[in-house]
Formats: sequence, C-alpha cells, structure tokens
Amino acid sequence: MSAWYALWTRSRHEHLVCRELTDRHVEAFLPTILRWSVWKDRKKQIDWPLFPGYCFARFDAGSRFSILNCLGVVAIVSFNGEPAPIPDCEIDSVRRLVGSELRYDPCPFIQEGAVVEVVRGPLTGVVGRLVRKGSHAHLVLSVATVNQAVSVQVDASDVVAVSH
Repeated sequence: MSAWYALWTRSRHEHLVCRELTDRHVEAFLPTILRWSVWKDRKKQIDWPLFPGYCFARFDAGSRFSILNCLGVVAIVSFNGEPAPIPDCEIDSVRRLVGSELRYDPCPFIQEGAVVEVVRGPLTGVVGRLVRKGSHAHLVLSVATVNQAVSVQVDASDVVAVSH
C-alpha cells in the first residue's frame, strides 16, 4: 500500500526531483512559497520550496529503490533504516494551506520548553525558553537565583534551538 514519504534532495534540486517523479508517474508534492529573488540587474518572484531540501512523494515502500534512482534524490527520510511514512492528514493540511489565499511563512520546528536563542530583532543574542500562550510563541527569560521570570512575545522565525 502506498504512503507519503519525505525525500531528502540535493541542494536546490527540489523542483527537479518533483518533475522527475511526475515523469515516472509517481504522485509528488512540493509545497512552495513566493519569494523575491534579487540579482545584480533585476528582481523576480520565484517559487521557493517551503521546506528546502525536501520533496514529498506517495509510493509503495517496496518500490523505494526506483525512487532513490531519481536524479537529485539523496535519501528517503527513515528511522531505524525503514522509510518513515507521513500521515495523509499532515500532507493534506499543508496542501490546503498552500492552496489557500492565506499568508504563510516557514518557521523552525522547535519543541515547547526548548532553550532557544533570538537571532533577529532587538533581542538578538538573548537566550531563553520557548513557551506557547494561545497561538503565540513567547520567550521566557529567567533569573533562577531569585526564582523570577519574564515573558515576551517573539516571532517563532526569529529564534533557533540552542544545542547543548
């Protein structure tokens, strides 16, 4: 039975992989976002992959070797050596968003409670814990010695997880 899988692609080969899969009659999905690209002589809006380095495809896990032979495919995202299927509802959700008129932007996937560092804006360099309050991301800065903390709303795309 076929399922959706994430394919890790060579850098900037996402569109090529999607075309190659389609040419091989494999259902492929490459969510994109319009971005301005600036060259020395002009500016142009281009379709940029929403998840750079990845393309999605629906296929039977038994036919994975033909998928791996596609130009630009590096690997199938796997866990413990087995391709990791993606639930249909997750792909359907991204398809609905991309097909809508809503404005959307990619943001890092960071677990709530993770230690993060602000990389843009007036708080650049500040480290704290990411928490969610409703639909908003908040950075909690704490002074452990006095058991006090302060919370500030941040844009999730302005923080990165700190690896320890």
